[in-house]
Amino acid sequence: MGFHTPAFCVAGTLPFIDGEAIVIDKPAGLPVTQPRKGGRSLDDYLTQLRFGFQRSPLAVHRLDQDTSGCLLLARHAKAHKRYGAAFEAGTAEKTYLGIVEGDLADDSGTIDIALGKTSTAEEGWRIVPDASGKRAVTHWRQVATANGLTLVEFRPETGRTHQIRVHALHGLGKPLLGDPFYGRTYPSGLMLHAAALTLPRGDKPPIVARAPMPKRFADLGFAAGEAADA
Repeated sequence: MGFHTPAFCVAGTLPFIDGEAIVIDKPAGLPVTQPRKGGRSLDDYLTQLRFGFQRSPLAVHRLDQDTSGCLLLARHAKAHKRYGAAFEAGTAEKTYLGIVEGDLADDSGTIDIALGKTSTAEEGWRIVPDASGKRAVTHWRQVATANGLTLVEFRPETGRTHQIRVHALHGLGKPLLGDPFYGRTYPSGLMLHAAALTLPRGDKPPIVARAPMPKRFADLGFAAGEAADA
């Protein structure tokens, strides 16, 4: 059986493309690399993202399988190395949108909670607050409320595994809607979307990309225009 070809394989639907980089709007549910248990992943579509190049692009960073939105791919090895170093140095500016249940006490703030990894036979691995772990900083602000839910903009200063998901739980006191690790499942899945990405490139124009609000967010009452200035 052939795979469904996602919209991001069509050049006209990409948030960004030039001779060095491609930014796709990764759909929720698609892993960036093939899972151990098998199944399709972004790797299965890379040849369709060549757009005239002989080699397939390479993912520069990761998004969780259930997170949608902006994912940067490098079109050659030199760009991949430079962009990877930029992410490590923290010069990539990332904006996420997430949804939590209920109201928040404040309109905005900064969460500075170091994170570490733990693993148990009962629960498997997960990320937890750990004073001796890696520093993790996330800036946030309320964007809108609807139907007992709050749309939140997150701007991570660091890039730790599950950072926004754990910071939402322990910094805001509320897990992201649909988070199976740190909250509970939801029919529409995890409500986390990588809405925008900016990466300086020295003398070259920066990479600037935006991924529109996904349908699963709109279905909960949040209009695309509410996050226009995210």
